[in-house]
Amino acid sequence: MPDQQITLLIADDHPVVRDGLRGIFTADPGFVVLGEAANGAEAVTLVEALDPDVVLMDLRMPTMDGVSAIRQLAERKSRTRVLVLTTYDTDSDVLPAIEAGATGYLLKDAAREDLFRAVRAAARGEAVLAPAVATKLMGQMRTPAPESLSQREIEVLTLIARGGTNREVARQLFISEATVKTHLIHLYAKLGVSDRAAAVATAFDRGLLTPGQR
Repeated sequence: MPDQQITLLIADDHPVVRDGLRGIFTADPGFVVLGEAANGAEAVTLVEALDPDVVLMDLRMPTMDGVSAIRQLAERKSRTRVLVLTTYDTDSDVLPAIEAGATGYLLKDAAREDLFRAVRAAARGEAVLAPAVATKLMGQMRTPAPESLSQREIEVLTLIARGGTNREVARQLFISEATVKTHLIHLYAKLGVSDRAAAVATAFDRGLLTPGQR
C-alpha cells in the first residue's frame, strides 16, 4: 500500500517506549498512530475497536503478555497484522510468538528505516524477521525433532523409573530380558542418553513420564 497511510497501534508497557515509537511514526506522513496499549489485554480491545493495519507488540507485559494477545487476535480472525517489537530473541520468546500468529519479529535495536520497512512489509502480509531471529529459526528447522518413544518403550521406562531391574521389567511385561535390553538401547538412542538414570531424568524433563507414573 505505497500510496496509502498505514495505521498503527503501539502495545508496550513502558510509556517512554510508546512515546518514542509514536514520535518516530507520526513524523512520517506514511503512518498514522491510532492508539497505544500498556498490555496485551488492552491491545486486543483496541485492535477490535480501532482496526489498525499493524500492531507493534511487545512480548513481556503485565496483565496479558504479547504471545497471549497474538493468539487471541488470531482466534478472533483479526485482519490486523502483528509485528513483534521486543528486546528478547531467545527461542522461548521467538518460537511461541511466531507459532501464535505474528507476521514479523523485530528487535528494538532496529534502525528507524528498518522499522519502517518492517511495518510496511507486515501491512502487506509479508513475513519479516530480524537477522538474529531468522538465524535462530533456521537453526530450529535444521535440528531434527526428537523421536517419540513407542508405548512399549514408555512402559519399560516407567518400570525402570520405579527401580525395576531388567528381569523384573521382563516378568511384569511378559517379555524376555533380551527384549527389555533392546527396548532400552532404542530409547537411549531416541533420548540421546547412555544410561538408565539419564533416560529417566530426560523422560521426565520432556514430559514423556510424569511423577504419577513413578
